[in-house]
Amino acid sequence: MEAVSLMAPELLLAAQTLIVVVMSLFVKGEKQADVMRWIAIAVLVAFALIGFVLGRPQGTAFNGLLKVDDFGHYAKLIIGLTAALALVFTKSYFKAEKLDRFEFSVLMIYAVLGMSIMVSANNLLALYIGLELQALALYIMAAFNRDSLRSSEAGLKYFVLGALSSGLLLYGTSMIYGFTGHLDFAGIASVIETGGVNGGLVAGMVFMMCGLAFKISAAPFHMWTPDVYEGSPTPITGFFASAPKFAAMALIARLLFGPLEGMFDQWQQIVAALALVSMYVGAIGALSQRNIKRLMAYSSIANMGYALVPLAAGTVFGLKGMLIFMTIYVISSIGIFAAILQMRIRNGMVEQISDLSGLSQTNRPMALVLTVFFFSLMGIPPLLGFFGKLFAFWPAVEAGLWWLVVAALVASVIGAFYYLRVIKTMWFDEPAQDFVESPRSLRWITTGSALTLLLLFALPFISIPAQSLLDSAAAALF
Repeated sequence: MEAVSLMAPELLLAAQTLIVVVMSLFVKGEKQADVMRWIAIAVLVAFALIGFVLGRPQGTAFNGLLKVDDFGHYAKLIIGLTAALALVFTKSYFKAEKLDRFEFSVLMIYAVLGMSIMVSANNLLALYIGLELQALALYIMAAFNRDSLRSSEAGLKYFVLGALSSGLLLYGTSMIYGFTGHLDFAGIASVIETGGVNGGLVAGMVFMMCGLAFKISAAPFHMWTPDVYEGSPTPITGFFASAPKFAAMALIARLLFGPLEGMFDQWQQIVAALALVSMYVGAIGALSQRNIKRLMAYSSIANMGYALVPLAAGTVFGLKGMLIFMTIYVISSIGIFAAILQMRIRNGMVEQISDLSGLSQTNRPMALVLTVFFFSLMGIPPLLGFFGKLFAFWPAVEAGLWWLVVAALVASVIGAFYYLRVIKTMWFDEPAQDFVESPRSLRWITTGSALTLLLLFALPFISIPAQSLLDSAAAALF
């Protein structure tokens, strides 16, 4: 029974994929995709909460392949709720584009199952299995619109470059196994602690970090991001920008603060370099973008750089800062892409920044919530994004990484320009066109996300338990 309680989230998802496939044989017609979607949403919410309902069990499962702790419980909470929201806002888009098929719900559950294994990995083999299970589902999702040349191209680029990153990761994994003789994290950590660090271990760690940097769109492994974001169906792009990034960042944290903790002096330099390059590639690359999805792609590259800054500190406070920043970033991303999905005119979807011209005159509520999101991403107080950057940069200051924090602040100033350009387009340009009325579910998601960014820090009955949960999640890796 203990093993069942430890693995309840993963068992729930694995069983549900089989149930959904079998049920699809009996539910036919137009309601098939709807029924499967709502079942999947319910399962994902249950997946997010089941660890807390069972009292946050702790331990290892499958002979130590997976580790269940507060860090994993928190990561699964964010991933499950984000995936459920992503499924909610696929409905109207898929129906309008005639893409509404039940297989997408199955792919979503498989992707979340892979992420769940990633954030609980306690063994290099489990790490790779979880990563590939997630990746294979995401490749198909990117190319889900088979009749669209852009979508097919996005899926192909994602697959080819993803295969390259998997090769780098697997090569690094094989080197670490070869030089330590262990696949389990505890064994690797013990060998590094007692035997010291050698060139082979450093090379293996570098290859692994290169493979994982691809998963979070960290520069210079970001080349797939703008094309995949632009070519994939918009609700799928919104999902790519949130849950998979959080899961990959959680996996990097578990790897660095677990088996590779004894190599802190080596990996700190790599993490700091990835952070620095990502911040400036994202900030400068976004300046010339005219498509809002490509803009958000470069924005995500920069934000992954900001998220790596606290990890470079190598402290519990730094790990907590990363979790806070990534949580706020996920909320912002979901809200922004729900707003982008409302950019529909009578002839179909539009994606150009210029299409938002005069939005404050034609749809003031949408202009207000988008302004909140962009101000939050800029880090303007008192929005939650300000506290996200504060908790991301302060651990690096305490660790003496002043140069990295100053570089991050300069990159934030550069980034403010392209966010302000969108805000200026909405509030000061002449109206270009009216958007058709959007589904109520999308309006709820955008409004709810904006209110969270505005009010969460001021609600002690939410913020105090959240701080306690984040403290225990960060401490679990130490």
